[in-house]
Amino acid sequence: MTLSNYPLKWQILQPKIARSQYISLDNTITYIDCFATVQERLYYGLNLLLTTRAKAPIMIIKSPESAVYFTLFQHVLSGLKTRTQEKKDMLYGGRYEINEQIVNWYPAQTIQDNFASNGGVYQAEWIEHHHLFGCVRVYQSKILLSPGLVHRANGGVLILSIRTLLEQPLMWFRLKKILIYQTYEWYANNEHQPLPLDIPSMPMYLRLLLLGERETLEEFQTLDAEAASTSLYSEFEDTIEILNDLTLMHWRRWVQNVVASLPCPTLDATFWPVLIHEGARWTGDQGLLPLDLDWIRMQIQETMSHAKGGIITGEHLEQAINSRMWREGFLSEKILNNIIHEQVYIDTKGEVIGQINALSIIEYPGHPRAFGEPLRISCVVHVGDGELNDVERKAALGGNIHSKGLMIIQSWLMSVLQLDQQMPFSASLVFEQSYAEVDGDSASLAALCALISALSLQPINQKIAVTGSLDQFGNVQAVGGINEKIEGFFHICNQRTLTGNQGVIIPSTNIRHLSLQQDVIHAVRNKKFYLWAVSSVEEAIVLLTGIALQDQDNPSLLGLIRTRITKCTMQDSQRRRGPLHWLSCLR
Repeated sequence: MTLSNYPLKWQILQPKIARSQYISLDNTITYIDCFATVQERLYYGLNLLLTTRAKAPIMIIKSPESAVYFTLFQHVLSGLKTRTQEKKDMLYGGRYEINEQIVNWYPAQTIQDNFASNGGVYQAEWIEHHHLFGCVRVYQSKILLSPGLVHRANGGVLILSIRTLLEQPLMWFRLKKILIYQTYEWYANNEHQPLPLDIPSMPMYLRLLLLGERETLEEFQTLDAEAASTSLYSEFEDTIEILNDLTLMHWRRWVQNVVASLPCPTLDATFWPVLIHEGARWTGDQGLLPLDLDWIRMQIQETMSHAKGGIITGEHLEQAINSRMWREGFLSEKILNNIIHEQVYIDTKGEVIGQINALSIIEYPGHPRAFGEPLRISCVVHVGDGELNDVERKAALGGNIHSKGLMIIQSWLMSVLQLDQQMPFSASLVFEQSYAEVDGDSASLAALCALISALSLQPINQKIAVTGSLDQFGNVQAVGGINEKIEGFFHICNQRTLTGNQGVIIPSTNIRHLSLQQDVIHAVRNKKFYLWAVSSVEEAIVLLTGIALQDQDNPSLLGLIRTRITKCTMQDSQRRRGPLHWLSCLR
């Protein structure tokens, strides 16, 4: 079997970004057409909302609830209404008149009528009850009727945050009643007091667009399962797959539209490769780029503080990124210093039996970014009944996915050894200096390699770190946070001086997720640091130990394990044939 043990070339450690600065945007398209191209499914759903004949026309969109998204949907829907509806102006709502404690309502004759509407699109990120529905005010025995947002949106579209309605559920049920019965009824501000006089109801027909994140949508489904199940549904897609130059051009137009909404200088051609590199880190995939409006605006706004002239260059964006990483880097720097000062022991030289450097991802609550941290896994073997003792699980520090990964490696090893009897060894596996809950299966490859090393008594190269999960057939599967994990180990090695034989083993399926920092890419390019991509346990273990997992013609790790098991079994058999052997014969 030919093993893919060749290190990765530096060119594939980041997206192919060179061509991005040469793509022309000469053929400009409208804002709405850009949205229709990039958010095709959502665009179709918004069209459907404007044309549906449903009794209660409601659409739910999985989307961030920041102000920029409310403005986006307001602009898009306003443009769609202009395109699809007749050019003649239509009036909705009407006029209330109060004469001698009698209130009369008349259909709208002009837009100046106090409760008239032209059927526009209105939005509110957060709104109170009286702002949404209007109210009845009494001042010096005079009664005044104040219109709310529903009156201004009458005949049009109202965009609201689901979070707002969840915080004020009574407001939702009143709004739902208006949508179903297409009638607006007046209620007193104080539920314990009646209205000061009778106020006629008025016809009201509007379409409702609700925005919310995934967790918010789940809560809304619990609040009103019927409305959630009967509403139109779509999602704001926060990434776009870059298949060719055309899709890359669509993404650039999307970014340009965001830039146009800001008082932003001109973007230089060198700006785009740097933004694409950072965007691939955000999406975690070389083939995907972000459409998230908040993310794009943050990159532009932070870069503007470094651009003194009228043009934003790639160098300005790099300065902004480096400044942000330094500003947010206290926690990662503190963890790095603990390892450098050996308060947390991570060995990056020599060889050790039953010990390996795994890679983990750290996310602190409230911290804006995740970062990678090396993690030492150790395994010791002793005579026993074949049990793999997961110390993290027994100490209630191991999560369910972590335990699942260790059960998979135990069953795989027993299957590969093909023993006719129970293995006469037990093993104890520990994530050293881990004092919080450990979860996830991304360390299962490293744990299996440590177990094989301890059973075969063959040392593992400590200059190489490992990440990857396993299936029951020994295939190495992709893991998350691959860039941060690689960079975490690289920074340790870099602080201790790169020797030219250090590196990281990653799953081959993670290659498309690479978008590494430039110092890592330069080290790989100069052969000071290496990355290896593997697809099976066999490929990983030979890199770590220098010995094949199984080989019929040469010594192998499985062969050494079988020999050790045979010797232990023979010794146990000889002990049984001692002075008390006759007792076993009586059984």
